[in-house]
Amino acid sequence: MSANWRVVSLGELIRLERRPVDVIADRQYQEIGIYCFGRGIFHKSPRSGLEVGDKELYELREGDLILQVTFAWEGAIALCSKAEHGLFGSTRYPTFRVNEERCFPPFLARYLGTRDGLEQINKICPGSAGRNRVLSIKRIPEVRVPLPPLSEQRRIVARIEQLAGKIEEAQGLRRQAVEGANALLKSTLKHLVLPQSVNTIPIADCSHMSTGTTPASGRADYYNGPIPWFTPADLGRYKELDRSARTLSETAVAERKARMFEPGTVLLVAIGASLGKVGLTRKRCSANQQITGIRFSAEVLPDYGYWWLRRLSDDLLAAAPQATLPIINQQRIGAFGIRFPSLSEQHRIVIYLDSLQANVDALKRLQVETASELDAMLPSILDRAFKGEL
Repeated sequence: MSANWRVVSLGELIRLERRPVDVIADRQYQEIGIYCFGRGIFHKSPRSGLEVGDKELYELREGDLILQVTFAWEGAIALCSKAEHGLFGSTRYPTFRVNEERCFPPFLARYLGTRDGLEQINKICPGSAGRNRVLSIKRIPEVRVPLPPLSEQRRIVARIEQLAGKIEEAQGLRRQAVEGANALLKSTLKHLVLPQSVNTIPIADCSHMSTGTTPASGRADYYNGPIPWFTPADLGRYKELDRSARTLSETAVAERKARMFEPGTVLLVAIGASLGKVGLTRKRCSANQQITGIRFSAEVLPDYGYWWLRRLSDDLLAAAPQATLPIINQQRIGAFGIRFPSLSEQHRIVIYLDSLQANVDALKRLQVETASELDAMLPSILDRAFKGEL
């Protein structure tokens, strides 16, 4: 920090100000939460006072500084904006008012998010880890804050916001690029051009379907073997299914407690929130009861069948009866039509779609890498700002 800046106790700059409310059963209360790592405030869904129950709530006002008591050490620190005025926080969200005659609130919030600020917050959050590391409000005066004149505080915040805005803009452009690539792939699948001579036939007429199973969880000898056992969480990320979260033993197969799928089977999630996700297995495997295995006949390449089912994913979800747990049975799946040209034409289409997917995946990887680099820029900017280098 600049040698000319005074260093004062945080206790001199903020005061605890809590506004308890009487929770009324038929009124609505919208609470807030705070992301860690300085990522700001989010709004929870409104609940009635009846749903809130005996939980204590406190009213928030614009300009409140909040140090979330269980995760302040991890950067769950935020300043309330107009959007949070009139919302509510629980006992874990103590509100403080900043002495604005001495300190510009955004300056203080930004400082507490720096490496130096968080190191000091960590020291007043005793405990081992997670929810055991609770902020000690009594020890807030131990935190020391560099305090330039108000005009300099405002200039520093304006500069930080300007640079942070550019970072956010760059992140937004990257996200848009990925979203655009995903939309292009989806549109390409939806408007797949096939020769007019290619007829539509029900999937049931060119495939064999079977549903997965889950061996008894209490039988340890059924698990941790060489056979991949897929669940909905394993599908949808990549075309080819490789690693599974769990595996089965040959014992489970020998005792007919697991249904096996042969290489070239397309696995489709047919039950639950992930309904419509698909994957293609190149080796012998098993899956749980939420997954239907579809083994196409020789006239349909497995890869082509995979892409066709991805094309139908939204339609499959729409065809599932409206229920808390969406389910689409084999009869409904089999009733959907499939159009497949010659094997050589199928092969050409698969190569094109695989290439398009590879480009989308590469863009996603670049997005993740770039996002990490951009995320790392803001802490650096904050450190430089509070050293008087911006």
